[in-house]
Amino acid sequence: MNTADPRSDDKGPDESTGMLAFGPVPSRRLGQSLGVNHIPPKTCTYSCVYCQLGRLGKIQVERQAFYEPEQILRAVQEKIEKARQAGERIDYVTFVPDGEPTLDINLGRTIALLRPLGLPIAVISNGSLIGREDVRQDLAQADWVSLKVDAAEEEVWRRVNRGHRKLQLSTIQEEAIEFSRHFQGELVTETMLIAGVNDGEQQVQAVANFLAQLRPAVAYLAIPTRPPAEPWVKAPDEQVVIRAWQVLAGQVEQVEYLIGYEGNAFACTGNVEEDLLSITAVHPMRQEAVEDLLERAGANWSAVRTLIEQDQLFESSYQGHQFYMRKLR
Repeated sequence: MNTADPRSDDKGPDESTGMLAFGPVPSRRLGQSLGVNHIPPKTCTYSCVYCQLGRLGKIQVERQAFYEPEQILRAVQEKIEKARQAGERIDYVTFVPDGEPTLDINLGRTIALLRPLGLPIAVISNGSLIGREDVRQDLAQADWVSLKVDAAEEEVWRRVNRGHRKLQLSTIQEEAIEFSRHFQGELVTETMLIAGVNDGEQQVQAVANFLAQLRPAVAYLAIPTRPPAEPWVKAPDEQVVIRAWQVLAGQVEQVEYLIGYEGNAFACTGNVEEDLLSITAVHPMRQEAVEDLLERAGANWSAVRTLIEQDQLFESSYQGHQFYMRKLR
């Protein structure tokens, strides 16, 4: 079996600096979200089996500076201006990069720079570094924070998320609960169910028991809907997902599914090639979403063929759908 990731090559991460902001893209949780991609491709604390970016390129737990906050601010301002000129709505500015957002030691400073733009700020994190005081301080500046809770048992957590060896689930859980007690914004969680791995009654009940202590505003229950890192990853049967929802709902006030398609409302900001590459660097697009974007931009499929021929975009099939993703540098 060929396990190589077609999105990887030997070029450095600095080539992605033109893609620091993307969208707006449709979000099942946040409406129309303008994304911030401030982490070099696949630099993360986890190597999740279901990751849509493929197998992890670099796993680390040390925070560092990647891009200057002022550079990110300029990229976001430019995208906002283009979106407004195109009549596109923006509901949130969301830190949802090609890795774990809290690895950026300048995260808090960047949020502070973005605050005068007048848009609510979201951070989608796996929560693995929440044991650090500086990480909690940075996340506290956001309006909306999502933490990943795929498992509440050490063995299952290791199998699903494949975290850095220095990470400990018990520490993550304890500090996440502490963070939830003081966070002034909206805290939500996301649990990705993988068939035969973390969807058993015992595993789901353990997650529910932990969430009862964390008390998120919403607990989202997800299944894989995009091509995963490992080809064996499958979504559970419908009845298993329903049972998991019932178990979580017994401990959490609001539980919602993240199992449907988010739609095709990807923003077109004037340069269709740039839009395609910046969006698909983080968010794989279905064929029908690409077609819709091309139509609104007054372009045709030749733009996609050109990007594929230039080795900047590639195709992948998953669950009967054709996806388009950028080859990460």
